[in-house]
Amino acid sequence: MAVITAAMVGELRAKTDAPMMECKKALTEADGDMARAEEILRVKLGSKAGKAASRVTAEGVIAAFINGSTGALLEVNCETDFVSKNDDFLAFTQDCVKLVAEKNPADVAALLALPLNGSTVDAVRAEIIGRIGENVMPRRFQRFAGSSKLVSYLHDTRIGVMVEYEGDDTAAKDVAMHIAAMKPVALSMDDVPAAAIAIERNVAVQKAAESGKPPEIVAKMVEGSVQKYLKEVSLLNQTFVKNDKQSVEQMLKAANTVVKGFKMYVVGEGIEKRHDDFAAEVAAQVAAAQATT
Repeated sequence: MAVITAAMVGELRAKTDAPMMECKKALTEADGDMARAEEILRVKLGSKAGKAASRVTAEGVIAAFINGSTGALLEVNCETDFVSKNDDFLAFTQDCVKLVAEKNPADVAALLALPLNGSTVDAVRAEIIGRIGENVMPRRFQRFAGSSKLVSYLHDTRIGVMVEYEGDDTAAKDVAMHIAAMKPVALSMDDVPAAAIAIERNVAVQKAAESGKPPEIVAKMVEGSVQKYLKEVSLLNQTFVKNDKQSVEQMLKAANTVVKGFKMYVVGEGIEKRHDDFAAEVAAQVAAAQATT
């Protein structure tokens, strides 16, 4: 039996992008024949993609695409931060966000069915899963199309913002950066979701009730808390991050600029992440490698 060296495993991984343990197994099965090992991996990639597709994807990137007054913001997830920097994964994400803007799919299922590179988005996705050994999935997107101008801001690809506006480009870019930093939930106080207000009001009622003050004072305390919350989470009422003497609304007015709307995505928001024991995982991989030698 041929001796499988770390250099051989590294060479096969470079050719296929398959996980190292899979590369070692394929080389062992092929008795060191590099071409045969590559063939074995290609056969296995499809089934591996199916297994990976059931795993949690709480990492990933946000991508933005703008062409004139048409644009899109997209989140594509993977399982680990390492893969979120993979060139194939990033290229796939850019292809997808461009398709969202240009083809206007109704939902993620429709996006997956769109043509891409002579195949479909979903088929390309499955191929990438097979090569990198992790689940990959477009999670959500928003398309913008109309007469308004668009600007985007990405913070380390983990926070993405797109703003619809009329007016000064620099002011609009500053607002996009402000949104990434301060994370407003709505454009104005009137736009804050009723469900979010109800939750905040309920918390305020419970806190005020503990004060032991008369009912009329409690009512004022509750209303004050709710109004404070609305000011903190509505973009136009927030204090502008570049000038604490101005609200965002005041800054925009001074720049003769109007924000029509915005969208912000944060990678993995709302997804329950895996909490693996990394040391145990590495130990298990080492043990598995030793068992095959």
